[in-house]
Amino acid sequence: MTTDPGLRALAAGVLLLAAGCGAEGKDGVRLSGERYQVEIASTEQARERGLMFVERMPRDHGMLFIYPDEAPRAFWMKNCRIPLDILYFDAEARFVSAHYRVPTCQGQNCPSYPSEGPARYVLELNAGVGEALGLKPGAELTLPAR
Repeated sequence: MTTDPGLRALAAGVLLLAAGCGAEGKDGVRLSGERYQVEIASTEQARERGLMFVERMPRDHGMLFIYPDEAPRAFWMKNCRIPLDILYFDAEARFVSAHYRVPTCQGQNCPSYPSEGPARYVLELNAGVGEALGLKPGAELTLPAR
């Protein structure tokens, strides 16, 4: 390891960029035989930020919101720049409900998109990706090992 403070700072910056600028990390999930690389949002701060200000996302990527409990959930699209599919899953990671092709919202009065039942996990994918899976209630989401 170098003792040069400038090089150490540069190395630390590179590591932060590689780790997603302080994000909780990336993991894989499986749904209906498809694999998605997901950013994990398991803290309140990460869940509040979500995919706000993201300009584009690869088709096989998304964000997995993990809550400490199962409860009715509702999401909105404030400051989201890409339309999304919002998929809700219960404590056993079984599909509850979804909102597909949810439009972005840049204003102050963004609509809310609630789950149709209690959810512990919420998966956001690019608009149309989740819809194309044709999910039925009870479809299982394979979660990343944690």
